[in-house]
Amino acid sequence: MTEGQIARAHRKLSELLARETGQQLLANRHWRVEMALKPILRKHSIPDIDMLATILDGGGEPELLKECMESMVNNETCFFRDQANFALLTGPVMDSLRAARANTKRLRIWSAACSTGQEPHSLAMSFLENAEKWRGWNIQILATDISTTALAKARKGQYSQFEIQRGLPVMLMLKYFDQVDGDWVAKPEVRKMVTFAQHNQLDSPRHMGQFDLILCRNMLMYLCDDKRREVLEQLASALTADGILMLGAAETVIGQTEKFVASREFRGFYQRTVSGNVAATGQQRLAI
Repeated sequence: MTEGQIARAHRKLSELLARETGQQLLANRHWRVEMALKPILRKHSIPDIDMLATILDGGGEPELLKECMESMVNNETCFFRDQANFALLTGPVMDSLRAARANTKRLRIWSAACSTGQEPHSLAMSFLENAEKWRGWNIQILATDISTTALAKARKGQYSQFEIQRGLPVMLMLKYFDQVDGDWVAKPEVRKMVTFAQHNQLDSPRHMGQFDLILCRNMLMYLCDDKRREVLEQLASALTADGILMLGAAETVIGQTEKFVASREFRGFYQRTVSGNVAATGQQRLAI
């Protein structure tokens, strides 16, 4: 292919990716995209990405489009990602939610854009490690992603030696995973705590109900500004009035939306804006 053909293919693929998922195809990720698409080119006997982009741009191959979009989205993740923030989540933040929900003993958590499942499985292990504290509670963890391929892997809870070593302490690995043919598979007590479902963050989450805690980490950074605002509004609609939103360490709602404000108690966490102010009851509960 000529440089012009390559540039045209990248432009078309970038436009398609933004339209379908909201994610931007950054210039420094072009090589990764080409690597991800090579198996699809071979599978469908398509000579190069320029021809692939032309086929997709024609709109007549919805299954091929879906396959390509799933290959192009960023699925980077690991266990207990951003350990300091995750420790804040599973410690003080979760304690505040536990106090706020003491009457109902019910907690609904949404791990949005969960990729291959390390984040929700990390949450599950955290609850299991504190089983006595949460005894008698109804804890629901819903994990969603746009990629059906990533979700299939997440449901199996099966990870390679490289994946299992990324962020997971050895003691937890031995306690909650079994080694099977060189891979590590999450034990049933971990897997049964998480429900996985396909969901595009650009779509309404109304059918999923309300959540007390939403994790949407390291996904917004890949979106263009208008899609970022759109996703944040969708998240706000799914969060209870005094619920908590957790973003990635490099992400913020500041300058992105008026639906959320930063928590005064916990750095990197956010609450819904109610009538232009933080919900008073929610702020009081977080201060417990």
